[in-house]
Amino acid sequence: MDRKLNLNRAETFSFVNPWIRYFLFFFSFLFWVFSLLIVAIGVYAKVQKATDTVRDTFLIDPAVILIVVGVVMFFITFCGCIGALRENIRLLKTFSFSLTLVFLTQLAIAILGFFYSDQTRDAFGKFVKKAIVHYRDDLDLQNLMDYIQKEFKCCGWNNYTDWSWNLYFNCTHENPSSERCAVPYSCCTPVPGEAVINTMCGFGVQTQKYLEANKSIYPVGCADRAVMWIESHLLLVGALALGLALPQIAGIVLSQMLISQIQDEITSVL
Repeated sequence: MDRKLNLNRAETFSFVNPWIRYFLFFFSFLFWVFSLLIVAIGVYAKVQKATDTVRDTFLIDPAVILIVVGVVMFFITFCGCIGALRENIRLLKTFSFSLTLVFLTQLAIAILGFFYSDQTRDAFGKFVKKAIVHYRDDLDLQNLMDYIQKEFKCCGWNNYTDWSWNLYFNCTHENPSSERCAVPYSCCTPVPGEAVINTMCGFGVQTQKYLEANKSIYPVGCADRAVMWIESHLLLVGALALGLALPQIAGIVLSQMLISQIQDEITSVL
């Protein structure tokens, strides 16, 4: 009787903890669905554009960035989902390795950005310059620049005269554009009680001195505003960084635990 009971216990015993297995599955499944949503938004934004994206803006196109991020997330979380569900060691190792690689890449970028702040600022400056140059060519870039300038209350990268990089806002006498020497309306300071946005509020501003321009627009560049925002919101930045890192670390730890348990299960059978 005791021997039969021991045999039944041996048959039902498993090294694999079902709580870890199913938690990793639902954890991966949640982010897998989120990745599909990101890809769908990126594809929708790409399809809805009225004109073809200029080739030079391809790498900074928000729609393309969303699609690339979504596809990478889809691949990683798919390996986690199926690997946990089917107890597949290869998929779980792929999931763990990919997640570790992404985490270490983000960590390296953060460290390099901190120690090489000037180079990081220059790199972001090149990105913003391209966005300014192609402001009228890409609707997503236009919306992104307008959002940044409104939220940070800034204009251009270094200052408001950076908008001369754009073909339409260029302030040279040879420019025939009606927007010559202007800046986008997103640079303008809001007028209290204004029901309709005056999209021409920034016309001719580039010809004005700093103090004069300050009466109608935000003359400070977005580079300085971004630094000021980070310095005044260090707790929020830290919380966002932690919120980004914790799910990745949790996924790596859970997958490694599950791999170890599956290997123990295989060894016990052999």
